[in-house]
Amino acid sequence: MKTTATSITNTPPLSKLASAPKNFNHQTTDHCTSPWCFLCTIEEPNPLLRRAKLIRCFKDIPLRHDLDHVLALSSMWHMAMNQPDDPELPSLGIFTCMARLIHKGVTDKEWLLRDHNIYIPYYAAHIVGTYTMSRAKLAEMAIRSGVVPPLIELLRGRISWVEQRVAVRALGHLASYDAIFESLAVYEGEIIRLAMELARTCLRVVYSSFVGVSESKRLKYLCDLLTRGVGGLETENRKAEEWASQTQCWSLYLLNCFASKERALDLICKQQFLAELSSMWGGLVNHSSPAGVGTIRILCYSKLGRDRVAECQKVVECLCNLSRSSDDWQYVGIDCLLLLLKDVDTRFRVFDRAVPCLVDLAELRGRLGNRSNLGEAITKTLLVSHPRSTEIKLPSQFKYTSCKATQRALEELWDMKVERRNKERRSLASQERIEERRVLVGLIRQRGSHLFWLGKVEKAIEKYSEALDKCPLGLRKQRMKLYSNRGQCHLVLGDHDGAIRDTTRALCLSDPPNSHGKSLWRRSQAYDMKGMAKESLMDCVMFINIGSLDKGGKRTKIPYCVARMISKQMEASSLFSRTCELEQNDRHRIHGQMSLGSCSRAS
Repeated sequence: MKTTATSITNTPPLSKLASAPKNFNHQTTDHCTSPWCFLCTIEEPNPLLRRAKLIRCFKDIPLRHDLDHVLALSSMWHMAMNQPDDPELPSLGIFTCMARLIHKGVTDKEWLLRDHNIYIPYYAAHIVGTYTMSRAKLAEMAIRSGVVPPLIELLRGRISWVEQRVAVRALGHLASYDAIFESLAVYEGEIIRLAMELARTCLRVVYSSFVGVSESKRLKYLCDLLTRGVGGLETENRKAEEWASQTQCWSLYLLNCFASKERALDLICKQQFLAELSSMWGGLVNHSSPAGVGTIRILCYSKLGRDRVAECQKVVECLCNLSRSSDDWQYVGIDCLLLLLKDVDTRFRVFDRAVPCLVDLAELRGRLGNRSNLGEAITKTLLVSHPRSTEIKLPSQFKYTSCKATQRALEELWDMKVERRNKERRSLASQERIEERRVLVGLIRQRGSHLFWLGKVEKAIEKYSEALDKCPLGLRKQRMKLYSNRGQCHLVLGDHDGAIRDTTRALCLSDPPNSHGKSLWRRSQAYDMKGMAKESLMDCVMFINIGSLDKGGKRTKIPYCVARMISKQMEASSLFSRTCELEQNDRHRIHGQMSLGSCSRAS
């Protein structure tokens, strides 16, 4: 059942509803229309009488048609948000009440569109999700109260996308508890299909039904829920984007609960869904969730998941791009690639695509997210395939590769991490020798910079490369500058891949990782040249974060070129950018069909 604009445009704004929880004395008991009014009952001073009245109230609410029901549910929601671990209301029957109200809203259209009832299913599902957020015992009460079938009805989109949002949130909380998982798994197939469909389509639904329509055509109750009755068009759009991102991420979280237990992997690991999964990133409005890549990592922990992920070229490409970015979830991309490379059945399928990317990250030393020493883990995983490696852990047919680029990358890694490291231990044993080498490297770098400013960029690259060959591995700061400068040379020559490779290496050498401003800006430009808007945007954001304060603690002005780049990439990588493109393509296709039809009729 889909609600229509004409049927619910007369609902009042939520400014009144929002104030109700702060002041339960909105009407006295003398004027109350019901002897079991929740707003009056909650202020009952006698604890025993209060409990008895609340039990009766929760039984009575679904049977009555009072105008104050939405005020009561708004108050319950605020109480749940303020005290989500308080078992009092759940123990008195609030879950059964909410389940009955959701069912009524889904099955009784006449009741739903009467008075203010359109708000009730949203609040009811939100109350269930809030109380089951962190306590397993409350989640068990919810399951016994029969909340799952009504939530699934909302998940089907029987009302609107805002009810889907709170329903998938509540189901995700319920599915996260091992003790009650099997009770939810009874509906496994349906939940998985609905969650996958919601993750795939929620952005387009929100755009086509709300963000992309004029203000006069927006459903009023949706506007009120988004802004609590106090907000204009800009606030509505910003909140809709945030809620759309949350809906997608919560849908993926629900899938993760099943995938982590290796349930329904055949359904989740469809190639088309995996390809779409790689482009789900949550956006800047929901940066706390790993979104699609989080689900990919969970799949990579299972044998079937690794096999399906390795088959999807788009996913592997996404993981490589994420690994060489300043995204907060960079370490997740690296984790996934390492899991694929450690499995002998998937290693050879991703090897040639993963090696050139991971070699650039081999000198990572600092902490990324909850991972440390990723550089050493990368080195050990890759060099097992080198023909001179003494670690025989893989079948011989998988120990090397015929791809020339991969061979060069492995040889470079072997030379740096094995041959050169051993050589420097012998030849640069004293601090005096290291200092001599530092001075020599500095002179060569100055010569390279001089050539660059003279316009002799290719000669400058040669000098920077010479300096890198002579620079000891322990002089990380000097090597960082050399890689960054060489990356700038590649950028000037239009070699964006070379620029990304060298600036990534420079950022791995910075302390902490991804903290060298010049390299971030240069790599952002290189990503822009390749049309990789999200990666370019992340580097710009990181550039601003590390440079926002000067040494005196004062905020510095953002360079105009950086601000312009951010504006460009935010537009290109926004949550609704792909949806806008699809909508535009659909309009062009329809227009072309109409034009073709007109020509046919004319002829």
